[in-house]
This record gives sequence, C-alpha cells and structure tokens, in this order.
Amino acid sequence: MTKFRWCLLTIVAVLAALFTVPQTAALADEQPVKDPIPEQPITSDLGLVLQEYAQFPKSEPVPAPVDPRLMRWARINFIGEVPDGSGRMYVPDLNGNMYIVRNGRPHVYLDVKAQFEKYFFSGRGLGQGFGIVAFDPGFRTNGKFYTVHTELASSTTKVPDLPQQPGTIYHGVIDEWTADDPAADTFHGTHREVLRLGFSGQVHGIQEIGFNPNAKRGSKDYGKLYIAAGDGGQGQAAGNNDPQNLAVPQGKILRIDPHGTDSSNGRYGVPADNPFVGRSGALGEIFAIGMRDPHRFSWDTGGSHRLFLGFIGEHAIEGVWDVRAGDNLGWPNREGPFVFNKNDRCNLYTLPEDDAKYGYDYPVAAYDHDPPADWSCDADVGKAISGGYVYRGHKLPELYGKYVFGDLVDGAVYYTEESQMRRGGPRAPIHQLQTFDTSGHRLTMQQFAGDGRVDLRFGRDSKGELYLLSKANGKIWKVVGTRHFAAGPVGHTHVGGTAGAKNWAPVTPSKWRFDGNQVILAEPGTERPGPRRPYEYAVLTKGPKFGTERIDADVRIDTPTDVTNRDVIIVFGFQSDTQFYYAHLSQDNSIYPHNGIFLVDNADRQRLEDQWDPVRSRGAPPSISDLKWHHVTVIRHLDTGEIAVYLDHAKDPRMTAVDTTLGAGRVGFGSFDNTGRVRDLKVTGTAAGD
Repeated sequence: MTKFRWCLLTIVAVLAALFTVPQTAALADEQPVKDPIPEQPITSDLGLVLQEYAQFPKSEPVPAPVDPRLMRWARINFIGEVPDGSGRMYVPDLNGNMYIVRNGRPHVYLDVKAQFEKYFFSGRGLGQGFGIVAFDPGFRTNGKFYTVHTELASSTTKVPDLPQQPGTIYHGVIDEWTADDPAADTFHGTHREVLRLGFSGQVHGIQEIGFNPNAKRGSKDYGKLYIAAGDGGQGQAAGNNDPQNLAVPQGKILRIDPHGTDSSNGRYGVPADNPFVGRSGALGEIFAIGMRDPHRFSWDTGGSHRLFLGFIGEHAIEGVWDVRAGDNLGWPNREGPFVFNKNDRCNLYTLPEDDAKYGYDYPVAAYDHDPPADWSCDADVGKAISGGYVYRGHKLPELYGKYVFGDLVDGAVYYTEESQMRRGGPRAPIHQLQTFDTSGHRLTMQQFAGDGRVDLRFGRDSKGELYLLSKANGKIWKVVGTRHFAAGPVGHTHVGGTAGAKNWAPVTPSKWRFDGNQVILAEPGTERPGPRRPYEYAVLTKGPKFGTERIDADVRIDTPTDVTNRDVIIVFGFQSDTQFYYAHLSQDNSIYPHNGIFLVDNADRQRLEDQWDPVRSRGAPPSISDLKWHHVTVIRHLDTGEIAVYLDHAKDPRMTAVDTTLGAGRVGFGSFDNTGRVRDLKVTGTAAGD
C-alpha cells in the first residue's frame, strides 16, 4: 500500500467524526452506581460431568514472558471440529502450534510460529500469538482454513490494510491456508495473507474469526468470515473513540468474503449486504460497532439462529449480546447498560432519560465484578467473561436450549436460557453450574485445572456437544453427562409426628414451649462456654440417627424484623454439643456467622458453603426477612458429603457445600440469640447402621 493512500485514509479517519455515534448526555444528569448488577448468579443444582479428553504438551511464549498470566502449561485457546465429517478436532496454542486431535490424542498439524519466525511473537500481552483458527465450510473439497497471529510492527516492513491506531506496536494478521490434501493429518500446502490490522496496545486485538454454521451454500452468509477486532486496549483512553468511529476497524465485528477481491488490498471481498456499505467515510467491512474486547462469538444452531457475543468489560460489566447487523454495543460511551465516563475510573453511571435516541444495544445477560471494598479502581479485579454456546446436542437433554459460558479467570461455569435472552427486555437470569468428574465427585474448575487462574475456554463439535479447556494445565474436558447436586435416593426410614416435648432434648428446657404441632424457642439463648456455636437448640430424640437424609420443616423467626441479626438454625449430623452441622437461616448475609452452612467440630464454627465470598463479605441471598412461615429442606449425602439447603420449595438450592467430616447424627432446631419456631418437621433417610 502506498504512502499516498495512507494520507487519504488519515483524512477519511478525521472526517469520520461526522459519522461517529453521538456522545452521552452531560454527566450532571447521571448518577453513580456503586453496585451495577446487585443480583448474583443463581446457584443451580444442575452440574456438568466432565471427562478428560486430551492433554497437550507444554509450550513456551516467545519472547519469555514477564507477565505471570502468560506463564501457562499450554496456551490452548479454542477447540472445534474440522468440517469434513472425519471427526477430527482442532486446537490452536497461542505459543505457535495448531493441533489435530483424533481420539483424544493431539499431534502438531501446523507450526504457525515457524512459518512466521522472524515476526511472530506471543510473550507480551494477553491474547498475543497464534490465537484462533476457522475452517472454511467447504474445506473438505477446497482445503482452505484461516488463522490469526500477531507480529511486532517493528519487525516487518508491511503496513496494515485498514487504518491503524497511532503508535501501532503490533499487527493482527489473518492468513488463508490451502491444504494440498484436506484429509491429511499434517499440513502441506500454501498460504497467503488476507488482512492485516494495526493496534497500539498489546491487548484486545483480533480475538476470534469464524463462519456462520447455519449458512447454507447459496445463501448470502455462506462463506463469509466474521472477525472480532478489539479496541487495542485504547478505548478507555482520553481522546480515543475508535470503537465508535466508522472509518477504522478497531472495536468492531467485521464481515468479509475471503474468496472475493473487491477490497482495497484486493485479497478479499466486501459483502454488498454489510450494513455500512456505501456510507461515506465508513468501512464497508464493518458488521457491528462499539466493542472493547469482543472475546468469543457463536451462533445458536437452533432456535432463531442468533449470534451471541461474550464481551469483556472494563470497569464492572461482563455481558452477553445478541448481535445483529448494524448494532452499536456502546463502548466507550457505555459499559453494558451503564454510562462509562473516562474521567472516573471508579464508577459507572445511570443511563440518561433520553438514552433511546443514541441507539445503543445492551446485553441480554450480564454479571458484574463485585470487587472488595478496598479495591483500587485501576487494578485488575480478576473477572472476564468467556463466551460459550447454546447447547443443541442430543445427548444431554437437560442442557438443551441453555447458553453455557463462564468466567475465564476464576473458572465459574454459567448458563442462561436462550429463550430468556431478549433484546430490549429484562436481562436473563444467570445460573451457576456445578462441575463433576466421572466418579461423581464435585470439583470446581480451579480443582480440575489445578490453579486459581483457570483460563477457561469453551468449544463445540459438529454434533453440538460441549468441551471445556484450561490453559493452566493444558487439558480439555468433554461434557459427557449432567448430574444434580445432592440428588438421588436418601433412604426409606421416615420419622414424622415430631411435635411434643417427649421428642426433643433442649439445651435449656425452660426456654422452650410445645404447642400443638409447633416446637417453640420462646426465649433467646445465651452464649455458653466452649467453641463458638449456636446458643440454644433442641435435638430431636425420636427415631434413629441419620446418615444420608432429607429434612423438611416449616420455620419462622419470631424476633421483630428491625433486629438485623435474626436467625434460626436447622441442626443435622449431631454427635454432641460440640460436634454437629447447622444451616443458618438469617435476614443478613453480610457477616461471617450469618446465612450459611456451618460445621462445629470441637472448635469455633467453620463456614462451609460455596456461596460465601470472603473478599466481599457476602453470602447467599438472605433467607428470612419477615415474620412468615418458610419451608426449608436440608439434604445431606453421607458418601459424597454433598449438602444442599432449599427454601420455600425453590428449584435451585439457596446454599450448597461438600464436607465429610461428621458421620451419622441427629437433627435439631434452634437459634443463636433469637426466638422462633418449627412445625411439621420430618426426616427421611438412611438410619445409622443400615
């Protein structure tokens, strides 16, 4: 490309301000939001059963990294199936190798790093290196596939094909490869460069490329390559509005025809049905705009065949968008459904009343970062969405229609219902999935990965079955089943009719009344010597000790609601006054002793449940905030240690934990220092010794 052409492009970029989406209303009209998305992901009892599929060789970035986030076992970044009916899977490693996997055994198909040895680099900046692969839908016959890799701008005399950012330091390069024999397990053939983009930061480059799997031969979308290009890490900088600028490619999803030739460089085509084709000052390649870090996109292969994007946020919001031609996701004027102000790195702001006129599109599902109180606004809080897939396979009916995705840092696995992700409507609820190994043991993805930073990604094969992968240990797991937490039979021994003083052994009998079918703690308990534990409770003496069990009861807190630390407890696994479990049901979830599952084992009570976040000092949503009766169910499986607490017949558990410290024991009811009552308490399970 000539320098003269670049002068013209610079002029076009300046003039493009005329076509930039309007800025937001004045900050004075907006209000800061301290907790943008207060609702937490809902704990689901549904879990994925993961079977190890492949282990990849250790690889090293070039040059040697200084950022510990790049020091991974293998920086595997994606998994997909070669579209030729062979069943072969393909996996790129950011450090340079493209693998083909047959029957769980990977081998090197193509060494991308070696092909670009002088220019290739992967050791600086997240996402740098050989990032992604997309196979042409006609690969079986034409042998074509496409890759993205990064090159240092200083190492090459080549210049980007579209306007680059000032101070460009690296290029994202898309190449087309043509295999002489598409069926071969090792590449031999030719390659050519298709498109080169210039970025001035080492993050938020070309994150993904892909073809629409729903497009049939002869349709307008068949063979069109979608490109998720980030903002180069510059969108939040003062004076940078690239994601809103229609004259530049950064911060956009692009759509090109790699088999065409009518682009400015003559190496690809610009589809005539792209939304900005023919608009003065706008790049015809643009499909949608307003993006910071468009991490992963995928098409739903069922339903209405929508395109979903997982979009990594800046300050607080991780979101999923339903992306359509011409959409504007708002960055950097918006972060999710909030105003982003470059002069305030600590807050997002409410939308102005006239927001609709700006034409921004907002996420159909989202969660926020929830940083600790002492968090520095300029620090990485350790949250980033990894986009996933709507499950349309046939082996796992309980997943059907669910968009399965996760957080790439901490490894949390989520789902939303595709049917609830509606543009312009309320955001779809997000549910957190459990994960199990094939032996039935529940493990977190951090345990599967053997690291606190999972670097989680998702993949899908041609039959719609799902895969999870981790850079931390270079492993891929296939989702081979679903399982419900604390599910299955508990036993056939049943104890009911538990009212009456003869059936209970209180700590302090004078504090209790027995009225009809109610067992009433009429006076608050007081602290007793020994380990920190509930002050007052009564143990059910009727029936045997239970191991695996289900406890059902109606409970009520009688203490007035203006008391913040109101609580009642359900005791289970009771061995002695200093050895038992209890479920604490409170209207407060902000301090360690409240609203959780606890173990007393000859020491101060220990909190067990998964929902407790010690960094934010927050637990599961408050359980009881009124003076009404509430149904509580506690399920414990002795063999697995799984404990689940349900409230008011909800489908999803309020709290979950896994602990095998105590064996069979008795059941009870009580409180720390409040009054309350229980009625119709029943236990069904396996009696000790059975």
